[in-house]
Amino acid sequence: MRQRLAIIVTVVLVLGVLIAINAASYESEDERQDTELSPNRSTYHSGATGTRALYDFLSESGYPVMRWREVPPQLLGETRQRVATFVIVGDTALSIDEDEVRSLLLWVKGGGRLVLVDRRPADQILPPSDHWVVATEFGDFPSLTVNPGNVGEMTENVKPIQPVQPTLLTQNVESVMPSRFAAHISITSTNSNSNSGPDDSAGAAQSLQNSDEFENEPSATPEPVGPLAPAQEESTPVSPAPVVHVEDSRGALLVDYPHGNGRIVILSDPYIFSNGGLSLRDNLQLAINLLTTREGLIAFDEYHQGKGTTRNALIGYFSGTPILPILGQLVALILVIVWTRSRRFARPLPLKQIDRRSSLEFVASMAEIQQRARAYDLAIENVYSRTRRVLARYAGMDYNSPRAEVAARVAARSSIESRSIEVLMRQCEEAINGAPVTERQSILLVKRLRDVERALGLRMRARDARQAIQKV
Repeated sequence: MRQRLAIIVTVVLVLGVLIAINAASYESEDERQDTELSPNRSTYHSGATGTRALYDFLSESGYPVMRWREVPPQLLGETRQRVATFVIVGDTALSIDEDEVRSLLLWVKGGGRLVLVDRRPADQILPPSDHWVVATEFGDFPSLTVNPGNVGEMTENVKPIQPVQPTLLTQNVESVMPSRFAAHISITSTNSNSNSGPDDSAGAAQSLQNSDEFENEPSATPEPVGPLAPAQEESTPVSPAPVVHVEDSRGALLVDYPHGNGRIVILSDPYIFSNGGLSLRDNLQLAINLLTTREGLIAFDEYHQGKGTTRNALIGYFSGTPILPILGQLVALILVIVWTRSRRFARPLPLKQIDRRSSLEFVASMAEIQQRARAYDLAIENVYSRTRRVLARYAGMDYNSPRAEVAARVAARSSIESRSIEVLMRQCEEAINGAPVTERQSILLVKRLRDVERALGLRMRARDARQAIQKV
């Protein structure tokens, strides 16, 4: 028991040390300071760079929103909910590979609406529209010293920007407040006869508004078409030219353009969507316009923010806590204990043999055999031989001395009559020599022999003493 107690105490101490080490080395993810250099744009994140405030507002306002935690190709599945608007905010934790870009653009061609809120979207996710090419250009580069939760630091020397024209994306928006790290969108034409910059693209968009209805107007907005459905035979022609909605003297901030039957919307500053900048000016109203212009389900991309469902839900719940390292160390400790317990650490010893047989088993077996064979003379002989030997020793004579002399000498030294001793010895010798005797008579003779021994005070053998004790 002491050895087991020592093992138990040792295990408890080891577990305590492991828990203390993991607790000391644990650093909560929420305690890390947000920075614009490495932001977390997830809708689960409530820090300054996160987008949880926008997601919660849309959800509580009754808009159909969800967190998309699967790979983009699932957007093309027929069994999935119909997603009308897919939102990717910021530089995601996981990069978007070519297959996923291909699936996203195929979904947009089928009538989806892709909203990109990023200072530097990947070029492969910005396909050209006819001969128009859209790209982004960095402004000031973020640094670690800037606090994204400090509005003064984020908007230093930045003036509010007003929409350049009334559209569905800018309705009820007087001005928006970007950060000083906002990028600017450039629009160029691949035609050899023209090379238009941002100002030219704005003018082209305004001329399109005068000649035709904007594709953003309800009458000109194409209906969503499934990725496998045939194209509509009769549809309103849509200009491939990108439309600038918000811009300043340095370039455009908000642009959208068609891609197939859908549209791609680009906002070049995630600060407008973030928890830290959503409440400034009309940033919230602009975000609502971008996400709710198309009716239907709004899906925020959480897969590329590192919250995909491909990970185990239980592991994802405890991710970032010391629980997983503790469990791993416990499993390793248990395996070590099992391995050491299953190995022999000394010379092999034979098992202890315990003799469970009683000393009376032989006597009982012989008695039963003699009883079944009716060998009563043999039973009397076994007892009488010992009694005659002790009587001869008591009388101080030889074992083979006549029984009359033995009886007389015993009677002289005791109160027993010599005749009774001689008669008992004669009856026993006659039974041994073949005289007929019954079971009752044999028991009676043995009893009389024991009475003589007891009357003379003859000491019983050690075996007889043990048998007597066992019987009691």
